Amino acid sequence: MDTFSKEKRSWIMAQVKSEGSRSTEARLVSVLREQHITGWRRRYPLDGKPDFVFPEARVAVFVDGCFWHGGPRGCRMPKTHRDYWQRKIARNVARDKRVTKALQVKGWKVIRIWEDRVLSPSTIRRLRKALV
Repeated sequence: MDTFSKEKRSWIMAQVKSEGSRSTEARLVSVLREQHITGWRRRYPLDGKPDFVFPEARVAVFVDGCFWHGGPRGCRMPKTHRDYWQRKIARNVARDKRVTKALQVKGWKVIRIWEDRVLSPSTIRRLRKALV
């Protein structure tokens, strides 16, 4: 059982903003700088609001939180309101797929990075490969 009323829980969840993964994004910024990967922009006006965009290479990068986007290693489903969360995360995953497809149709390469893989060497390789 939830310890908060429905109204209080709704208010708490409304406080979680889409840019709430700043620390994860900041880690990717430091990796990009460390690796001398340039040409990226933030808050670039593009469908789906990618976290990073490389306009010249037409690459959109999303840093997806494991919980909110159903990450294979980091999505630990809450014990309470399980049906709600399963539906919520499934909707997020479906939206991610729609956004990825829409951008690809417009000629963009889309890279999705799980928050727990930001510092992984494979992430850098994927980025470099997409930027060629």
